[in-house]
Amino acid sequence: MTIVPERLDAVPFPTSDEIFDAHRGGKLSTGLTAPLRDARDLAIAYTPGVADVSRAIAADPALAARYTWTNRLVAVVSDGTAVLGLGDIGPRAALPVMEGKSALFKSFAELDSIPIVLDTTDVDEIVETLVRLRPSFGAVNLEDVSAPRCFELEARLIEALDCPVMHDDQHGTAIVLLAALRGACAVAGRDLSGLRTVISGAGAAGVACAKILLAAGARDVVVLDSRGVLDAGRGGVKAELAAVTNPRGITGGIAEALAGADVFVGLSSAKLPEELLATMAPGSMVFALSNPDPEVHPEVAARHASIVATGRSDFPNQINNVLAFPGVFRGALDAGARRITERMKLAAAEAIFSVASDDLAADRIVPSPFDPRVAPAVAAAVAAAAAVE
Repeated sequence: MTIVPERLDAVPFPTSDEIFDAHRGGKLSTGLTAPLRDARDLAIAYTPGVADVSRAIAADPALAARYTWTNRLVAVVSDGTAVLGLGDIGPRAALPVMEGKSALFKSFAELDSIPIVLDTTDVDEIVETLVRLRPSFGAVNLEDVSAPRCFELEARLIEALDCPVMHDDQHGTAIVLLAALRGACAVAGRDLSGLRTVISGAGAAGVACAKILLAAGARDVVVLDSRGVLDAGRGGVKAELAAVTNPRGITGGIAEALAGADVFVGLSSAKLPEELLATMAPGSMVFALSNPDPEVHPEVAARHASIVATGRSDFPNQINNVLAFPGVFRGALDAGARRITERMKLAAAEAIFSVASDDLAADRIVPSPFDPRVAPAVAAAVAAAAAVE
């Protein structure tokens, strides 16, 4: 049976008063898995009974996975340097976002999580802090960490911690973009390998999106930053990306890159003039994903493109990371995986596309975040992929 939940773009946008009222006192609280009704319950949950469990874990640390919440607890970690579209607003201002992320983990994947905002931007200090906190959690969701530090931080944490680590701004975005592009290709009767794709933005999300599209079979991907099409002279991650993209050797800026292109992916907030959309190939696809202000307004993009997607919830085809990260972490933890690999990310994208495939249309290339099939499908696909790593 096809499930078509209420579309987000049909929901009235909340007022400022509603938003602040909903956040009053924070969005999280802890709950109990067993009641505390009398002295006997107290003796079991706390002293003296809890000492038996502590002695057992001291003798066999692996038992912590069974007798504490550690194995199912995700640490949502940020330094507040790249929060939403607000930029470097610091850890305290980032905390409402991290609380929201934890709420999404619980609502969509039944995973407990705890926000951790750190008053440092030093990669060494963040790594050391999380290594010391490792006994308290089972996975790390990095969030709103600015580029290029986010690349080094994620890589070092993956090596330092024996548990799943994922920077959602990179890989959650990439997974959902790939799923959406697969949906768009199915609607348009196109193949990913034959598309000319332009990605505007070479930050965290842009780099990850380019990499996952290449891994999925895309052959012609051109990536730009504020200086134009990437080349080897950029250095670092950008130079590495330049080496595997731009097979036609395009030079210049967005005008040169978009001429004849099939797909535009905006991840930079840089405004896209309407006249450049007219230079794209017939039947083009526009993914203007900066939020809340997309690179081009969806109504303007629709004058030229056959399929339009944004990062906003008040238009169709929202590219929302909540389609990916709850199921990705649930699947990784279910499988006991130490890492979240490229195979697992590709499996997650395929699962999201598979859910959407029952009801695809130009304005429905991804499922609703509230479709109850999404997170279980992603979790199962990720766990299966982890099993063959």
